[in-house]
Amino acid sequence: MDLLIVGVNHNTAPIALREKVAFTPEQLCSALVDLKSDQNLDELAILSTCNRTEIYAIKKDLDPDGIIDWLADYHELPQNQLVDSIYTHRDQFAITHIIRVATGLDSMVLGEPQILGQLKESFASAQDNKVMGKELIRLSQHTYRIAKQVRTQTAIGQNTVSFASTTVVLASQLFSDLSNCNVLLVGAGEMIELVARHLRGANVRKMVIANRTVANANQLAEEFDAEAVPLSEISTRLTGADILVTSTSSNLPILGKGTVERAVKSRRHKPIFMVDLAVPRDIEPEVNDLKDVYLYSIDDLQQIIDQNLSSREEAASEAESLIDQAVHDFQQAGKSLAIVDTLVRFRRKHDEIKTSELDKALGRLQKGDDPEKVLTTLANQLTNKIIHTPSVQMKQAKMEGRDDILAAIESLYQLGDEE
Repeated sequence: MDLLIVGVNHNTAPIALREKVAFTPEQLCSALVDLKSDQNLDELAILSTCNRTEIYAIKKDLDPDGIIDWLADYHELPQNQLVDSIYTHRDQFAITHIIRVATGLDSMVLGEPQILGQLKESFASAQDNKVMGKELIRLSQHTYRIAKQVRTQTAIGQNTVSFASTTVVLASQLFSDLSNCNVLLVGAGEMIELVARHLRGANVRKMVIANRTVANANQLAEEFDAEAVPLSEISTRLTGADILVTSTSSNLPILGKGTVERAVKSRRHKPIFMVDLAVPRDIEPEVNDLKDVYLYSIDDLQQIIDQNLSSREEAASEAESLIDQAVHDFQQAGKSLAIVDTLVRFRRKHDEIKTSELDKALGRLQKGDDPEKVLTTLANQLTNKIIHTPSVQMKQAKMEGRDDILAAIESLYQLGDEE
């Protein structure tokens, strides 16, 4: 399989460069057609995400410099700005790389599942634009199958490794049904947005977003069907909150022990789950001394994430073994497919010889020739025509000192030594 990968990712290029070489969905269609024509490729696909842009190309003896030049020209970048961040993989190493990408082993967050869907979309786009042929189709199907096997046979994606997802997992351990829970989020930055997204996915009952700048809270609230309130309402809103998550840039705590203690009494000691994702902390550490309050700091969550990452790393080792076997199986299957065409032409050639000689023999029989003589002639003619080309090639090989061809024929026909 003459596969070449040319790409940049989060390990080789900063985000400023990754942004410049990324393809938007609108650009991708024309880019696929343009690159295939420009480099005269047999097959092609492009994967473009926030963390990587990779070109998968098939053509015999393909020079990566041509693709790198095209990539730089397409995005109007100086080549010297791009070349230091580029990596290339060929053949077996390229196949291994694609499967590692699909299983999340090459991701910024080890084992993350989104990349498989993005890879499927990239192959689908290549098919829609008619730049993907049988080799990449076969590779994509094999890759999907191995990715599923890795997910089901290892723990690569079973433990959460982000603050937002870990927050939801811990909350679900305290409350059996999050759909009965009210949430109070304090802050309106990226971290709160991620937490809101995960909590909305868990179908919490009600979400309130409090922020010093209410306009920012409103913007976030509209996206998640939540209520926006000013920061000054925290103490009153806390009474109705089962889950509290804070992430502000305040230099001083915005929630003290006394405020939380009054809220717990008003709730008649119904538990409150609290996560403080801020540095410096938004919630006074003494709050953790209160009964019916379960407070986690960012350090607490980091310990859980580190343990989960360790578990994923162990699973990654298992996954690598599965991938090594998968690449071997894929290449063996490819060799079997490659021989099919040769076998078809081999059989066709000898079938044509058989048909020609059989037609001659049948014609002589219809004329009344002696059947025994006709069969003898048929057998001789078939034998002579079948061995003629190999005999000529064997003589030529001997003259050229190609003992490897002679040895191959002896093995192929199992000639052995006559006794």
